[in-house]
Amino acid sequence: MPDPFLTCVLAIVLLSLLGLPIGHAMIASSILYLYLAGLDMGTAAEQLLNGMYTSYILLAVPLFILSAEIMNSGTMTERLLRFCNALVGRFRGGLAQVNVVQSIIFAGMSGSAIADAAGTGKMMQKMMTDGRRYPPSFAAALTAATAVIGPIIPPSIPVVLYALVSDASIGYLFLGGMLPGLLMGLMMMALVVWVARRRGFPVEDPVPLRQIPAITIRALPALFMPVVLLGGIYSGVTTPTEAAAIAAAYAFLISAVLYRTVTLRSTYATLLSSARTTASIGMLIAGALVFNYVVTVENIPRALTVFLQGFDLSPTGFLILVNLLLLVLGCLLEGTTIILIVLPVLIPTANALGVDLVHFGIVCVVNIMIGLITPPYGLLLFIMTNIGQVSLRSLVGEIMPFLYAMLASLALITFFPDIVLFLPRLLGYQG
Repeated sequence: MPDPFLTCVLAIVLLSLLGLPIGHAMIASSILYLYLAGLDMGTAAEQLLNGMYTSYILLAVPLFILSAEIMNSGTMTERLLRFCNALVGRFRGGLAQVNVVQSIIFAGMSGSAIADAAGTGKMMQKMMTDGRRYPPSFAAALTAATAVIGPIIPPSIPVVLYALVSDASIGYLFLGGMLPGLLMGLMMMALVVWVARRRGFPVEDPVPLRQIPAITIRALPALFMPVVLLGGIYSGVTTPTEAAAIAAAYAFLISAVLYRTVTLRSTYATLLSSARTTASIGMLIAGALVFNYVVTVENIPRALTVFLQGFDLSPTGFLILVNLLLLVLGCLLEGTTIILIVLPVLIPTANALGVDLVHFGIVCVVNIMIGLITPPYGLLLFIMTNIGQVSLRSLVGEIMPFLYAMLASLALITFFPDIVLFLPRLLGYQG
């Protein structure tokens, strides 16, 4: 009789190669494992459902998705872009700087790199390539790179999923992502300055100072959204899930009542798009939870912990090993899959070695986000080749300097945990 676990893993690989979505492949293969191992499928389903009923944090995922869709359907995004242009558009490579700043601001609202690239990315691509001011491949590469900042600065859908599998505090995880996200943004802005001077990118006509107050006032309701979201969480007034619901309601009210840019047709389209994205992620989560049950039955996390402890790794050595592993996996797998399948196997080892789970979580999320722009299968690369109408080869060539800047940021937060833990400790974290 074939080994059930090996058969399960091979079935997942085979079904995925045949084109079946990874969530469906994991569900089908896990059922095959339960059958071959002679385990009661009803018991497995009962345990999974009991776990899901107490995982209210998962409700934050569709709500963050809905918030981003509402912002992209109204004029909130356009007002934010005008505000960013007023701030940094006057400098050398101004529109490229606008691209970075808008991603930092938008990161505090959507929690999704895909939402950032698909929403503001389309507008930034058009703005930067109008009049041939920037090469289309450079504009697409910069948009893909800046979109990576989105899920690092809170709120963050990947961080929500990490909190689900690690039981770490989502509030402290959100705080831990702030400084690393800002660090990545500052490194990209510095790189843009260097590239703009080297390649002679244009200086935009500065926005007259007398217009800046009016532009700021028009963008203020949108800029206030991260305050509503994060203020509710850190004041203790709301849970992260409740804050996500309030953020979605706030985005809708601002778009519909104040800006008056939302119609019944656009509302229906927004809800439909959000539902499709949520269903796709939900199926992936379902498959991952079933497969994680299989991994737990096989006692894989414990076996891996014992195996790695045999190498007498230090916490830093373990983090370097994890970085290398996740960077390779990020070239091949979708980020949600890595969080839900790979990280639960690594977390017990991190615990055993004394690695702080908030620091570990942010290091892992940054790794996984870098995977979105890493050749050959970075998802954002394919999205931006479509949006920017550029070849994958030219896009990869332009994105490499930004990839190196992100890897430098990753090294800093790996070797200097205080970059991640400073804000959480400031608000009472004891880790």
